[in-house]
Amino acid sequence: MDKVLVTGATGFIGLHCIQQLLAKGYQVNGSLRSLSRESEIRDGLSAAGTSHENLKLFPLDLNTDDGWDEAMNDCDYLLHVASPISLDDQDEEYFVKPAVAGVKRALSYAKKHNVKKVVLTSSVAAIFDTMEKKDFYDESDWSDPENPAISFYSKSKTLAERTAWDFVKNENNPFELAVINPALVIGPTLTGDLGVSNKAVQLIAGGKMPVAVPLMFGYVDVRDVAAAHILALENPFSNGERFALAEKDLWYKDVAKLLRDNGFDKAPKIAIPVWLTKILAKFNKELKLTLPYLGRLRSVKHTSKAKDILGWNPRPAEESIIEVAKQMQELGEI
Repeated sequence: MDKVLVTGATGFIGLHCIQQLLAKGYQVNGSLRSLSRESEIRDGLSAAGTSHENLKLFPLDLNTDDGWDEAMNDCDYLLHVASPISLDDQDEEYFVKPAVAGVKRALSYAKKHNVKKVVLTSSVAAIFDTMEKKDFYDESDWSDPENPAISFYSKSKTLAERTAWDFVKNENNPFELAVINPALVIGPTLTGDLGVSNKAVQLIAGGKMPVAVPLMFGYVDVRDVAAAHILALENPFSNGERFALAEKDLWYKDVAKLLRDNGFDKAPKIAIPVWLTKILAKFNKELKLTLPYLGRLRSVKHTSKAKDILGWNPRPAEESIIEVAKQMQELGEI
């Protein structure tokens, strides 16, 4: 039975990866910052009907070597999912340093323990922030860390992914590497922790965004993102490839209408233009983060690499949005 180390076990994507790996019969080592959250993980898996007897959890930190040998021991594969994410106004040090250091550390230990393949979680944030503004992007595009408009989060994902590709090249390909670059990841949580990326749905469904701002995201379900990681792990043709994932591009006004049509009456009815959104952003930290992207189409919908190579078949984004909004209702979050 093959063994996989999944970093970021308490994270939104990481725990879904663990759940699917266990369901497929893998032995799984999971990393988390503190074992105080172990019961949260195991309870979430039990509630999903997934046995966790083949799961071992290890406290790991992206910035220190403690525990990495033990966690990586006898592992055939690594899913490196852990990376800093926050909606708070954190500085560059918060995002970039642990993201880059974490990749270097994880890959160094993967090499040391003769791991066969690494699948890295990156983001479309490592694709979209090119110096040239355009509407449609694919896996050949790279965000430029020197772009004055780049966010610290996008910079961290770009530099971390570059670090991974450079490591493989400079170390003479010690293992196979594939990278997953999802757009906005939404969908049900396994633990009650809705994560950062579901915030977009929460703000609209809960009426905390009284108007629909001119913002477009590509949406993709967390279960399909996890499935893409495992498909990439198992498929020999994924080696050396990036896979951008988005099921559908939707503007906030489209999401608001979808939610209203499905009984979420607090979703905004009025859409506002870019200039007015910029004024409102002075008083709202979530809106402030969106300023570089207002009114812009930034899409990876024309790339089909994940479908063509991996056989990836995502569910409709609309279904995911409604499902997570209903879960938010049940959890009392909206």
